[in-house]
Amino acid sequence: MRVVVDLSEEELRALKVVAQEDKMSQAEAVRQAIQAYLATRSAPNRESPAFGLWAGQTEGVAYQRALREEWSE
Repeated sequence: MRVVVDLSEEELRALKVVAQEDKMSQAEAVRQAIQAYLATRSAPNRESPAFGLWAGQTEGVAYQRALREEWSE
């Protein structure tokens, strides 16, 4: 898919330099920059054993109260 992006003259010059230094097209440099940016974004780690741990559980406060009731018995 093609995306139109407006760059300042300074950004375009810097992009050209990076692409030339790394011997790649400007389009590839932009793709790699986007991939790097997206990799740094905090997204839920679906591989984590804690992901979705509370799915289907009761509301948190009600759960805490139920646990505390066990202490008073």
